[in-house]
Amino acid sequence: MRHLAKVHVRWDDLDAFGHVNNATYLTLVQEARVDMTWVSRKAAGLEPVMTEMVVAKAEVDYILPIYQTNFDIDVEIWVIDVKRAAFTLEYAIKSSAGLHSRIKTVQVAVNPETKRARSLTEDELAFLEQYREEEE
Repeated sequence: MRHLAKVHVRWDDLDAFGHVNNATYLTLVQEARVDMTWVSRKAAGLEPVMTEMVVAKAEVDYILPIYQTNFDIDVEIWVIDVKRAAFTLEYAIKSSAGLHSRIKTVQVAVNPETKRARSLTEDELAFLEQYREEEE
C-alpha cells in the first residue's frame, strides 16, 4: 500500500528558470510525510506516529520539471527498507503531466530528550509494515 498526499505547489516555489526549484522537492516530500504520519491520522481519529524522526540521507532524481503553480500535486510514499532505528521511504511526485521526481530518504528515529538514534517501537514497525513494498 502507498500513502497518497496532495501537496500544494506555491507561486514562490518557482525559481529564475520558471520551474519549481530543486530544493523545493524535498519540502514537497516533507509535507507528504507529515500528512502520512500526522495529518491523515488525526483526520481519521488516530494518534500521530513517527513524530520523532530526522532525515539522515536524501536522493532526488529529477525527471520532469514542474512549471505550474497554485495546484495540488500528488506525492506517493511507500517503505522499501526497515532497520532497527532507521527506515527508507521512497516517493513519486506526479501530476497529470507525468512523473516529475523519484526521491528516497533514510529516516532515523530519535529520542527527543537525548537527540540520539533510538530503536523503532513495535507500533512504529507495524505502521511502517503496512506501507512496505519491494524496491523497484
